[in-house]
Amino acid sequence: MIGSIDIAEIGFLLGDPARAAILAALMDGRAQTAKELAFAAGITAPTASAHLARLTAANLLEVAAQGRHRYFRIVSPLVASMVESVMAMAAVQTPPRRRTPTIRDRALADARFCYDHLAGRLGVTLLERLRAAEHVLVEGDGAELTEDGARLLGEVGLEIEPLRRSRRIFCRCCLDWSERLPHLGGAVGAALATHFLEHRWIERQPTGRAVTLTPIGSAALNRHFAIDFTPVETSRPASLPRVAVHA
Repeated sequence: MIGSIDIAEIGFLLGDPARAAILAALMDGRAQTAKELAFAAGITAPTASAHLARLTAANLLEVAAQGRHRYFRIVSPLVASMVESVMAMAAVQTPPRRRTPTIRDRALADARFCYDHLAGRLGVTLLERLRAAEHVLVEGDGAELTEDGARLLGEVGLEIEPLRRSRRIFCRCCLDWSERLPHLGGAVGAALATHFLEHRWIERQPTGRAVTLTPIGSAALNRHFAIDFTPVETSRPASLPRVAVHA
């Protein structure tokens, strides 16, 4: 059982603005160098190296060497879920900043990666449609893929049984910090996001967590899930929660 001292240590690590920015930058699931993370956090390279050493020692990050470079990434979905939960809590508990959302803010709120699954309006809309069709049953933060849901995802192209046998939670909900509604996580959510990316239904933006729905993806979402998704820039004037700090 984790003790109060361990909880305090995790809280201390997350409480530093630079370390929080580093973890947020890694929430797109990709590994990054210390230089890239220093730029994302707005700190010097030596300062970033010190923070990365602490985060790695605490088993929040892992590091892999490739040639002369060392790449850092979040160590597990459990850590990513914790970071996203803190982001959601911050969005709910902290008064919103009164400012005009930027294009980057809107892109993040539209569609992004939450570590390895889809978040933002796109992720929330996907779960809502799956729930409405009773393909996924939701209770609290728990979720269950129904037989009809498994059949649908099989038709989309996912292999469901290997996901059931994985050591990861099969299907769960994750509170979305920008929409303040759940999106789909767990092995099923991650498999869907990977499928979307591999089949070019979505494309990563060059930096950050945001993704763009492609014309191919728009047609596929409409065909398989009856989703007609319109980017926020063209659908409505946005009044978003404080999203920039979570980029």
